[in-house]
Amino acid sequence: MRIRATVAAVSGALALSALVVPGAHAADSASSDRAAVTKAQEVAHAAAGKAAFSTSTAADTGMPYALDATFSNVKVNGGAAIKVGISNHVTVPVTYTMTHGADVDITAADFFTAPYLYKGSFDAPDNMLFGDYDATCTATSSTVATCKGNVDIYPAAGELINSDAGSWHAAALAVAYNGEDWTSDDINWDNVGIADQGGFTSPNVQRYSKLTVNAGPEPVYKGRTLTATGKLSRANWEDNLYHGYTNQPVKLQFRKAGTSTYTTVKTVTSDSTGNVKATATANYDGYWRFRFEGTSTTPAVSATGDYVDVK
Repeated sequence: MRIRATVAAVSGALALSALVVPGAHAADSASSDRAAVTKAQEVAHAAAGKAAFSTSTAADTGMPYALDATFSNVKVNGGAAIKVGISNHVTVPVTYTMTHGADVDITAADFFTAPYLYKGSFDAPDNMLFGDYDATCTATSSTVATCKGNVDIYPAAGELINSDAGSWHAAALAVAYNGEDWTSDDINWDNVGIADQGGFTSPNVQRYSKLTVNAGPEPVYKGRTLTATGKLSRANWEDNLYHGYTNQPVKLQFRKAGTSTYTTVKTVTSDSTGNVKATATANYDGYWRFRFEGTSTTPAVSATGDYVDVK
């Protein structure tokens, strides 16, 4: 099963809930490792006063101690913006270095580490995104390891709202259960160590964009006016549809047949429904397209060039 964490407003406070969601890897035991990380993180965040959590049980006792582990060199998605549509599963690779005390056994079966992304402040995040599984680490010395993990985003599952687009941060955590049964409702958390560190740079999470073009008439006589129409749209994470991106600058570009470079002819603005329209003089056979340069919340996109024959 896949473990997903979401943040919701409850009576004016933030509540982080671990949800078990059926997935394609239901038989994979690695997903239970992710559940172990999530459970420990809930306790760690609650102990830090970050949020109120719904999965704690009355039988659990104690509070986790600060595990001797720190994180550095966190790199998310190779530095590229994270483009999320309305239904696609987006896998975001994350690498990081974990430095730990000599007494921390990172090879233990009940030791877990994982990266995650959060929006807002580390102490009071507006939203958080996790991976399906915990990270894998390779020791480079007795106290240093290089780790690789993923953050998995499922927009159709309601993990994002439109205001989530834009700036995010990265974090990593590690938990040593030290023999405590994480599946139990009777854990002595005094025996469990947790390290949770944020404030690392993450690329923006963006609402995937689309752009179309249709140029005509086809063919067109040399020196006559050519009209290009199209639409700029982007993902809406709240209704899982694409809607027009309004009032945005869009370039009309032309590439002469036999060449490889587009040249901007003029810039127009998308209307109240995302439609764009531009006219130009047709002088040569070639390809016409629209180009949107993007914003912090929406990636750049180019329409596929539409070939027009000039008579």
